[in-house]
Amino acid sequence: MNNFSKIIFSNSLKMKKVKTIIDQIAQTDITVLIKGESGTGKELIARTIHDVSPRAKNNFIKLNCAAIPKSLIESEFFGFEKGAFTGAHLKKPGKFELAHGGTILLNDIGEIDISIQGKLLQVLQDGKFSRLGGEGDVLIDARIIVTTKNHLERSMMEGLFREDLFYRINIISITVPPLRERKEQILPLTEYFFNFFKEKYRRDVPSLSPKATRIFKEYLWPGNIRELENVVKRMVVTSDEKAVIQMLLGKKENGEIVVESLRPNGIGEPLLNLKEVGRKAGEEAEKDLIHATLHETHWNRKEAAELLRTSYKALLYKIEKYHLNNGREYQGKGEMAGSITEPISNRTGGK
Repeated sequence: MNNFSKIIFSNSLKMKKVKTIIDQIAQTDITVLIKGESGTGKELIARTIHDVSPRAKNNFIKLNCAAIPKSLIESEFFGFEKGAFTGAHLKKPGKFELAHGGTILLNDIGEIDISIQGKLLQVLQDGKFSRLGGEGDVLIDARIIVTTKNHLERSMMEGLFREDLFYRINIISITVPPLRERKEQILPLTEYFFNFFKEKYRRDVPSLSPKATRIFKEYLWPGNIRELENVVKRMVVTSDEKAVIQMLLGKKENGEIVVESLRPNGIGEPLLNLKEVGRKAGEEAEKDLIHATLHETHWNRKEAAELLRTSYKALLYKIEKYHLNNGREYQGKGEMAGSITEPISNRTGGK
Protein backbone atom coordinates (compact mmCIF):
# COMPACT_ATOMS: atom_id res chain seq x y z
CA MET A 1 0.00 0.00 0.00
CA ASN A 2 1.48 3.39 -1.02
CA ASN A 3 1.70 6.48 1.20
CA PHE A 4 -1.45 7.98 -0.29
CA SER A 5 -3.50 4.89 0.51
CA LYS A 6 -2.08 4.79 4.02
CA ILE A 7 -3.28 8.33 4.61
CA ILE A 8 -6.74 7.57 3.20
CA PHE A 9 -7.28 4.60 5.51
CA SER A 10 -5.75 6.14 8.63
CA ASN A 11 -6.27 9.31 10.65
CA SER A 12 -10.04 8.79 10.35
CA LEU A 13 -12.34 6.44 12.25
CA LYS A 14 -14.85 6.47 9.37
CA MET A 15 -12.24 5.44 6.82
CA LYS A 16 -10.89 2.74 9.13
CA LYS A 17 -14.40 1.28 9.13
CA VAL A 18 -14.37 1.35 5.32
CA LYS A 19 -11.06 -0.53 5.34
CA THR A 20 -12.57 -3.12 7.69
CA ILE A 21 -15.36 -3.77 5.18
CA ILE A 22 -12.81 -4.07 2.37
CA ASP A 23 -10.85 -6.67 4.32
CA GLN A 24 -14.06 -8.62 5.00
CA ILE A 25 -15.12 -8.84 1.36
CA ALA A 26 -11.79 -8.89 -0.48
CA GLN A 27 -11.55 -12.67 -0.71
CA THR A 28 -15.06 -13.01 -2.15
CA ASP A 29 -16.46 -12.25 -5.61
CA ILE A 30 -19.42 -10.31 -4.25
CA THR A 31 -20.59 -7.26 -6.22
CA VAL A 32 -19.88 -3.96 -4.45
CA LEU A 33 -21.66 -0.60 -4.73
CA ILE A 34 -19.49 2.35 -3.66
CA LYS A 35 -21.35 5.57 -2.94
CA GLY A 36 -20.02 9.05 -2.27
CA GLU A 37 -19.63 12.57 -3.56
CA SER A 38 -17.39 13.34 -6.50
CA GLY A 39 -13.72 13.37 -5.56
CA THR A 40 -14.00 11.40 -2.31
CA GLY A 41 -11.81 8.51 -3.46
CA LYS A 42 -14.35 5.93 -4.66
CA GLU A 43 -12.03 4.68 -7.39
CA LEU A 44 -9.23 4.24 -4.85
CA ILE A 45 -11.56 2.09 -2.72
CA ALA A 46 -12.37 -0.07 -5.76
CA ARG A 47 -8.69 -0.42 -6.64
CA THR A 48 -7.87 -1.40 -3.07
CA ILE A 49 -10.54 -4.13 -3.13
CA HIS A 50 -8.94 -5.51 -6.30
CA ASP A 51 -5.36 -5.23 -5.00
CA VAL A 52 -6.04 -7.24 -1.83
CA SER A 53 -8.14 -9.87 -3.61
CA PRO A 54 -7.08 -13.14 -5.29
CA ARG A 55 -7.62 -11.32 -8.62
CA ALA A 56 -4.85 -8.79 -7.96
CA LYS A 57 -2.52 -10.22 -10.63
CA ASN A 58 -5.19 -9.91 -13.33
CA ASN A 59 -6.67 -6.91 -15.10
CA PHE A 60 -8.37 -4.01 -13.34
CA ILE A 61 -10.58 -2.46 -16.02
CA LYS A 62 -12.48 0.75 -15.43
CA LEU A 63 -15.16 2.56 -17.40
CA ASN A 64 -16.57 6.03 -16.89
CA CYS A 65 -20.22 5.41 -17.77
CA ALA A 66 -21.01 9.14 -17.82
CA ALA A 67 -18.41 9.78 -20.54
CA ILE A 68 -19.55 7.13 -23.03
CA PRO A 69 -22.20 8.20 -25.60
CA LYS A 70 -25.42 6.17 -25.51
CA SER A 71 -24.80 4.93 -29.05
CA LEU A 72 -21.41 3.44 -28.12
CA ILE A 73 -21.94 2.10 -24.64
CA GLU A 74 -23.05 -1.41 -25.66
CA SER A 75 -20.04 -1.92 -27.91
CA GLU A 76 -17.73 -0.56 -25.20
CA PHE A 77 -19.18 -2.94 -22.64
CA PHE A 78 -19.54 -6.08 -24.70
CA GLY A 79 -17.50 -5.58 -27.89
CA PHE A 80 -18.59 -6.40 -31.43
CA GLU A 81 -18.06 -8.86 -34.24
CA LYS A 82 -16.59 -8.01 -37.62
CA GLY A 83 -19.30 -6.52 -39.82
CA ALA A 84 -21.68 -5.84 -36.91
CA PHE A 85 -22.13 -2.29 -38.19
CA THR A 86 -20.63 0.13 -40.68
CA GLY A 87 -16.97 0.56 -39.84
CA ALA A 88 -16.66 -2.66 -37.83
CA HIS A 89 -13.80 -4.07 -39.92
CA LEU A 90 -12.40 -6.23 -37.13
CA LYS A 91 -13.71 -8.08 -34.12
CA LYS A 92 -13.20 -6.08 -30.94
CA PRO A 93 -13.51 -7.42 -27.37
CA GLY A 94 -15.44 -5.31 -24.89
CA LYS A 95 -14.35 -4.18 -21.45
CA PHE A 96 -16.10 -7.07 -19.73
CA GLU A 97 -14.16 -9.53 -21.86
CA LEU A 98 -10.88 -7.77 -21.07
CA ALA A 99 -11.69 -7.99 -17.35
CA HIS A 100 -11.99 -11.79 -17.43
CA GLY A 101 -10.26 -13.17 -14.36
CA GLY A 102 -9.93 -9.71 -12.86
CA THR A 103 -12.13 -6.81 -11.81
CA ILE A 104 -14.23 -4.33 -13.77
CA LEU A 105 -15.16 -0.95 -12.29
CA LEU A 106 -18.21 0.87 -13.63
CA ASN A 107 -17.97 4.48 -12.51
CA ASP A 108 -21.23 6.47 -12.31
CA ILE A 109 -23.46 3.45 -12.90
CA GLY A 110 -26.53 5.68 -12.67
CA GLU A 111 -25.61 7.32 -15.98
CA ILE A 112 -26.13 4.12 -17.98
CA ASP A 113 -29.17 4.39 -20.23
CA ILE A 114 -31.99 2.10 -19.16
CA SER A 115 -31.97 0.46 -22.61
CA ILE A 116 -28.66 -1.28 -21.83
CA GLN A 117 -29.35 -2.07 -18.19
CA GLY A 118 -31.11 -5.35 -19.01
CA LYS A 119 -28.03 -6.74 -20.73
CA LEU A 120 -25.87 -5.60 -17.83
CA LEU A 121 -28.21 -7.41 -15.46
CA GLN A 122 -27.72 -10.61 -17.49
CA VAL A 123 -23.96 -10.37 -17.04
CA LEU A 124 -24.37 -9.97 -13.29
CA GLN A 125 -26.75 -12.93 -13.06
CA ASP A 126 -25.31 -15.39 -15.54
CA GLY A 127 -21.75 -14.24 -16.24
CA LYS A 128 -22.36 -14.24 -19.99
CA PHE A 129 -23.31 -11.89 -22.82
CA SER A 130 -23.22 -11.67 -26.60
CA ARG A 131 -21.15 -9.24 -28.62
CA LEU A 132 -22.86 -6.85 -31.01
CA GLY A 133 -23.49 -8.85 -34.15
CA GLY A 134 -22.58 -12.07 -32.41
CA GLU A 135 -24.64 -15.24 -32.29
CA GLY A 136 -23.10 -17.14 -29.38
CA ASP A 137 -22.56 -16.24 -25.74
CA VAL A 138 -19.28 -15.10 -24.25
CA LEU A 139 -18.63 -16.42 -20.74
CA ILE A 140 -16.69 -14.20 -18.36
CA ASP A 141 -15.50 -14.40 -14.78
CA ALA A 142 -15.01 -10.86 -13.52
CA ARG A 143 -15.70 -9.17 -10.24
CA ILE A 144 -17.97 -6.16 -10.72
CA ILE A 145 -17.64 -2.99 -8.66
CA VAL A 146 -19.83 0.02 -9.36
CA THR A 147 -19.79 3.58 -8.07
CA THR A 148 -22.35 6.35 -7.92
CA LYS A 149 -22.47 9.90 -6.66
CA ASN A 150 -26.24 10.08 -7.17
CA HIS A 151 -29.19 8.59 -5.30
CA LEU A 152 -29.98 5.48 -7.31
CA GLU A 153 -33.18 5.00 -5.27
CA ARG A 154 -34.48 8.27 -6.68
CA SER A 155 -33.54 7.30 -10.23
CA MET A 156 -35.26 3.98 -9.67
CA MET A 157 -38.49 5.69 -8.57
CA GLU A 158 -38.30 8.00 -11.58
CA GLY A 159 -38.08 5.01 -13.92
CA LEU A 160 -34.50 5.77 -14.97
CA PHE A 161 -32.88 2.81 -13.22
CA ARG A 162 -34.14 -0.76 -13.11
CA GLU A 163 -35.19 -2.09 -9.72
CA ASP A 164 -33.84 -5.57 -10.38
CA LEU A 165 -30.46 -4.14 -11.38
CA PHE A 166 -30.36 -1.94 -8.29
CA TYR A 167 -30.96 -4.85 -5.95
CA ARG A 168 -28.41 -6.92 -7.85
CA ILE A 169 -25.59 -4.39 -7.39
CA ASN A 170 -26.58 -3.30 -3.90
CA ILE A 171 -25.44 -6.47 -2.14
CA ILE A 172 -22.57 -4.81 -0.31
CA SER A 173 -22.66 -1.03 -0.11
CA ILE A 174 -19.75 1.17 0.96
CA THR A 175 -20.35 4.88 1.58
CA VAL A 176 -17.23 7.04 1.35
CA PRO A 177 -17.63 10.10 3.60
CA PRO A 178 -16.85 13.55 2.16
CA LEU A 179 -13.63 15.24 3.21
CA ARG A 180 -15.50 17.71 5.44
CA GLU A 181 -16.53 14.73 7.59
CA ARG A 182 -12.95 13.52 7.98
CA LYS A 183 -11.14 16.78 8.56
CA GLU A 184 -8.36 14.98 10.37
CA GLN A 185 -7.13 13.87 6.94
CA ILE A 186 -6.93 17.35 5.40
CA LEU A 187 -3.47 18.27 6.65
CA PRO A 188 -1.84 14.85 6.04
CA LEU A 189 -3.24 14.86 2.50
CA THR A 190 -2.12 18.45 2.00
CA GLU A 191 1.42 17.55 3.06
CA TYR A 192 1.41 14.51 0.78
CA PHE A 193 0.31 16.52 -2.29
CA PHE A 194 2.62 19.40 -1.37
CA ASN A 195 5.70 17.15 -1.31
CA PHE A 196 4.57 15.25 -4.41
CA PHE A 197 4.17 18.35 -6.56
CA LYS A 198 7.32 20.02 -5.19
CA GLU A 199 9.28 17.02 -6.42
CA LYS A 200 7.36 16.64 -9.68
CA TYR A 201 7.70 20.30 -10.71
CA ARG A 202 11.05 20.87 -8.96
CA ARG A 203 9.78 23.81 -6.96
CA ASP A 204 11.43 25.07 -3.78
CA VAL A 205 8.28 26.30 -2.08
CA PRO A 206 8.03 27.01 1.66
CA SER A 207 5.57 24.99 3.72
CA LEU A 208 2.08 26.30 4.46
CA SER A 209 1.92 29.30 6.80
CA PRO A 210 -0.15 29.01 10.02
CA LYS A 211 -2.87 31.12 8.35
CA ALA A 212 -3.02 28.87 5.29
CA THR A 213 -3.09 25.79 7.51
CA ARG A 214 -6.05 27.22 9.43
CA ILE A 215 -7.92 28.09 6.23
CA PHE A 216 -7.33 24.63 4.79
CA LYS A 217 -8.74 23.05 7.96
CA GLU A 218 -11.83 25.30 7.96
CA TYR A 219 -12.61 25.15 4.26
CA LEU A 220 -15.47 22.74 3.44
CA TRP A 221 -13.85 21.25 0.30
CA PRO A 222 -17.00 20.69 -1.79
CA GLY A 223 -14.80 19.02 -4.43
CA ASN A 224 -13.26 16.79 -1.75
CA ILE A 225 -9.81 15.21 -2.27
CA ARG A 226 -9.70 16.08 -5.97
CA GLU A 227 -10.20 19.78 -5.18
CA LEU A 228 -7.58 19.68 -2.42
CA GLU A 229 -5.08 18.11 -4.82
CA ASN A 230 -5.68 20.78 -7.47
CA VAL A 231 -5.47 23.65 -4.96
CA VAL A 232 -2.15 22.37 -3.62
CA LYS A 233 -0.87 21.90 -7.17
CA ARG A 234 -1.74 25.51 -7.97
CA MET A 235 -0.02 26.72 -4.80
CA VAL A 236 3.18 24.82 -5.62
CA VAL A 237 3.29 25.79 -9.29
CA THR A 238 2.53 29.49 -8.78
CA SER A 239 4.35 29.85 -5.43
CA ASP A 240 1.55 32.24 -4.50
CA GLU A 241 0.01 31.17 -1.20
CA LYS A 242 -1.76 34.50 -0.73
CA ALA A 243 -3.74 34.16 -3.99
CA VAL A 244 -4.83 30.64 -3.09
CA ILE A 245 -6.00 31.77 0.36
CA GLN A 246 -8.02 34.60 -1.18
CA MET A 247 -9.56 32.16 -3.65
CA LEU A 248 -10.66 29.81 -0.86
CA LEU A 249 -11.99 32.62 1.34
CA GLY A 250 -14.08 34.01 -1.48
CA LYS A 251 -15.26 30.76 -2.98
CA LYS A 252 -18.97 29.99 -2.92
CA GLU A 253 -21.12 27.00 -3.74
CA ASN A 254 -24.65 27.74 -4.97
CA GLY A 255 -24.27 31.25 -3.59
CA GLU A 256 -23.16 30.09 -0.12
CA ILE A 257 -19.74 30.69 1.39
CA VAL A 258 -17.95 27.39 1.89
CA VAL A 259 -15.38 28.50 4.44
CA GLU A 260 -16.68 28.06 7.95
CA SER A 261 -16.63 31.02 10.33
CA LEU A 262 -13.29 31.69 12.05
CA ARG A 263 -13.03 33.38 15.43
CA PRO A 264 -10.51 36.28 15.72
CA ASN A 265 -7.89 33.96 17.24
CA GLY A 266 -8.61 31.26 14.65
CA ILE A 267 -9.80 28.83 17.31
CA GLY A 268 -13.27 27.73 18.24
CA GLU A 269 -16.31 25.84 17.04
CA PRO A 270 -17.28 26.62 13.43
CA LEU A 271 -20.80 27.69 12.59
CA LEU A 272 -23.14 25.29 10.83
CA ASN A 273 -23.25 25.41 7.07
CA LEU A 274 -26.44 27.18 5.92
CA LYS A 275 -27.23 24.66 3.19
CA GLU A 276 -26.93 21.79 5.65
CA VAL A 277 -29.26 23.57 8.08
CA GLY A 278 -31.81 24.14 5.32
CA ARG A 279 -31.63 20.53 4.19
CA LYS A 280 -32.16 19.19 7.71
CA ALA A 281 -35.05 21.58 8.33
CA GLY A 282 -36.68 20.49 5.07
CA GLU A 283 -36.35 16.82 5.96
CA GLU A 284 -37.87 17.39 9.40
CA ALA A 285 -40.82 19.22 7.85
CA GLU A 286 -41.29 16.46 5.28
CA LYS A 287 -41.11 13.79 7.98
CA ASP A 288 -43.73 15.55 10.14
CA LEU A 289 -46.08 16.04 7.18
CA ILE A 290 -45.86 12.38 6.14
CA HIS A 291 -46.46 11.22 9.70
CA ALA A 292 -49.45 13.52 10.15
CA THR A 293 -50.99 12.37 6.85
CA LEU A 294 -50.48 8.71 7.69
CA HIS A 295 -52.06 9.26 11.10
CA GLU A 296 -55.02 11.02 9.47
CA THR A 297 -55.56 8.15 7.01
CA HIS A 298 -55.10 5.50 9.73
CA TRP A 299 -51.92 4.39 7.95
CA ASN A 300 -53.61 3.75 4.64
CA ARG A 301 -50.47 4.34 2.59
CA LYS A 302 -52.23 4.44 -0.78
CA GLU A 303 -54.64 7.12 0.42
CA ALA A 304 -51.80 9.03 2.06
CA ALA A 305 -49.81 8.98 -1.19
CA GLU A 306 -52.79 10.48 -3.04
CA LEU A 307 -53.19 13.23 -0.43
CA LEU A 308 -49.47 14.00 -0.58
CA ARG A 309 -49.55 13.95 -4.39
CA THR A 310 -46.67 11.49 -4.63
CA SER A 311 -46.31 7.93 -5.88
CA TYR A 312 -47.00 4.98 -3.64
CA LYS A 313 -43.45 3.72 -4.14
CA ALA A 314 -41.97 7.10 -3.24
CA LEU A 315 -44.04 7.20 -0.04
CA LEU A 316 -42.83 3.71 0.95
CA TYR A 317 -39.25 4.89 0.45
CA LYS A 318 -39.84 7.96 2.65
CA ILE A 319 -41.48 5.87 5.38
CA GLU A 320 -38.44 3.63 5.43
CA LYS A 321 -36.02 6.58 5.24
CA TYR A 322 -37.54 8.36 8.23
CA HIS A 323 -38.09 5.14 10.20
CA LEU A 324 -41.83 5.79 10.49
CA ASN A 325 -42.69 2.10 10.75
CA ASN A 326 -45.07 1.63 13.67
CA GLY A 327 -44.65 5.33 14.50
CA ARG A 328 -42.15 4.37 17.22
CA GLU A 329 -40.16 7.57 17.03
CA TYR A 330 -43.33 9.49 17.82
CA GLN A 331 -44.33 7.48 20.86
CA GLY A 332 -44.41 9.67 23.91
CA LYS A 333 -45.70 12.62 21.86
CA GLY A 334 -49.31 11.86 22.63
CA GLU A 335 -49.93 9.93 19.39
CA MET A 336 -49.94 6.25 18.56
CA ALA A 337 -49.64 5.37 14.91
CA GLY A 338 -50.94 2.26 13.19
CA SER A 339 -48.83 -0.71 12.27
CA ILE A 340 -46.63 -1.31 9.27
CA THR A 341 -45.26 -4.81 9.44
CA GLU A 342 -44.48 -5.54 5.80
CA PRO A 343 -40.81 -4.82 4.93
CA ILE A 344 -39.92 -3.16 1.64
CA SER A 345 -38.11 -6.32 0.47
CA ASN A 346 -41.43 -8.20 0.60
CA ARG A 347 -43.36 -5.43 -1.09
CA THR A 348 -40.93 -5.51 -4.04
CA GLY A 349 -41.04 -9.22 -4.55
CA GLY A 350 -37.99 -9.96 -2.39
CA LYS A 351 -35.60 -8.19 -4.74
